[in-house]
Amino acid sequence: MDLHISLTDRRQVSGDIYRQIRDAILDARLESGNALPSSRELARRLNVSRTTVMVVYERLRAEGFVHTRVGAGTFVSDVKPGSRRSGRPSPLVARPVWSEIPEGIDLSATRPDFDFRPGVPDASRFPFAAWRSRMARQFRPRAIGAGTPIDAAGHPALRASIARHIGVSRAVRASPDEVFVTNGSQQAVNLIARVLIEPGDTVAVEDPCYPLTLRAFVAHGARVASVPVDDEGLIVDQIPERTRVVYVTPSHQYPLGMVMSMERRQALLAWAAQADAAVIEDDYDSEFRYGGRPLETLQSLDGAGRVLYVGSFSKSLLPTLRLGFLVAPSPLHTALRKAKQLADWHTALPAQAALADFMDDGLLAQHLRRMRRIYNERHDYIVDVLTRDLDGRLTPLPSAGGLHLTAFFDCGEPARDIGVADSARSKGVAVLPLSYHYQTRAPQPGLLLGYGAIASDRIGEGLRRLHLCL
Repeated sequence: MDLHISLTDRRQVSGDIYRQIRDAILDARLESGNALPSSRELARRLNVSRTTVMVVYERLRAEGFVHTRVGAGTFVSDVKPGSRRSGRPSPLVARPVWSEIPEGIDLSATRPDFDFRPGVPDASRFPFAAWRSRMARQFRPRAIGAGTPIDAAGHPALRASIARHIGVSRAVRASPDEVFVTNGSQQAVNLIARVLIEPGDTVAVEDPCYPLTLRAFVAHGARVASVPVDDEGLIVDQIPERTRVVYVTPSHQYPLGMVMSMERRQALLAWAAQADAAVIEDDYDSEFRYGGRPLETLQSLDGAGRVLYVGSFSKSLLPTLRLGFLVAPSPLHTALRKAKQLADWHTALPAQAALADFMDDGLLAQHLRRMRRIYNERHDYIVDVLTRDLDGRLTPLPSAGGLHLTAFFDCGEPARDIGVADSARSKGVAVLPLSYHYQTRAPQPGLLLGYGAIASDRIGEGLRRLHLCL
């Protein structure tokens, strides 16, 4: 291990070495089990006598900070948690907006026995062997070496694969040059906000909506206007004047699940043209549709170049891959490329190239067909249980796709769903309260029931336990 030690006062060599190693252990920069350099090696690096280092190591050993193993070396010992020093004080403070933005829900914080959290796919069904072989192919010197050209917009092969995929599956009109690969759809929204939104601009979002997207706009200094939805989706007539950007989920409104009607889609596009505004179309889980004819995307209906189409592989593959994309009109390409480069230079190239191969080999389409059938069965099972056994308690909203459905409480206080979710958690059941997603209107109490992460044979018991909490 390269251990940094600074010797500024040659009169206190032994003391300086001791204090800096001790502080590194107390600060947990050196952790239990870490090996220290040999006395000979550290003496050579610091240009001091080996005896000096051996004296320091012996003092640390006597105080319990390190221990030695014959023939192996010197290692950091276990340190009591209370002996580690807290971080140093600092006068620096974040912008006030960050104290107003609540922390998002950490999906990795718990491992519930019955996981009904929305938007989480079934990782056990992911084709790991096929993915692993394509990732291994990318870690060869000829695949990605020091001279590999890096485009902030993404790997050329993946951009072409995405353009073909969404062109066939969603009738999105996009050339590879119009596709930008991102670290998930959340980064796509952040890049759009960087490029289009000035502090003080009005951004309209659906109410209820996905909280993290709203917070991204707030963090960029936007004034967020919450627009209600009804059975046909966003109520276009209630978008405020001088709105700069509208964010919508027309294919499967999050979190309620309705599909925006064709009349509303056309009205929204007409409004955007008249108001000189942009529309962000988040098509986050449209791969999973279980009935009815899918309506054309806003992007395919748009003849004026006002729609930015956002997609993700987090629902169709794995969230941990952090792969998403956006399709943008050509006047924004230069700015988006600059914004992406400033954010993180580019999304990891091996994963991009592996996904391109995965798609071109037909494995994505194969995986989607398999999972569509599985998720459809789980969706129908939950609806059946809710209508048969929980009738009068929870009423499922009509939903023909995605990885979750929403159910309203037939009666109860607006925040009742929060209490139910807390009670369910104590029984090993994870559900998400609907009221978290409302911004300005009085929240409708209900629950989001995801079926991506829970096996079919566990749904019944999970809903039975949930029933006990109602």
